[in-house]
Amino acid sequence: MPDVLQQRAGVSVLVCDVAGPPVATTETALDLIGNASFGGAEVVALPAGRLDPSFFTLGTRFAGEVMQKFVNYRLRLVVVGDISAHLAASGALRALVAESNRHDHVWFVPDLAALDARLAASR
Repeated sequence: MPDVLQQRAGVSVLVCDVAGPPVATTETALDLIGNASFGGAEVVALPAGRLDPSFFTLGTRFAGEVMQKFVNYRLRLVVVGDISAHLAASGALRALVAESNRHDHVWFVPDLAALDARLAASR
């Protein structure tokens, strides 16, 4: 299934297919941002499985670079899926996820139902 633009809780969301191309560089993140922007998305729901493992190792700075690209282009990034193994391995990542989820630019949610609830609550 390709990435699909959907209306979720009244918000235009690009729901990315888990089998799509991995986001392993800032260039691939920019490609995703371009596709989302072209389609009119406000939110990109990206499966955690499409993110290169370096995203979850904060010392690589990849997560910060990707997150900043989304902020710069005024798109909300939502990482969807189970990242509990990554969280168990890194206190810094746990802090980043907790802080991100307190704000509106980048969220980490377990599934699309949690995204829908979060979008509905933020309207």
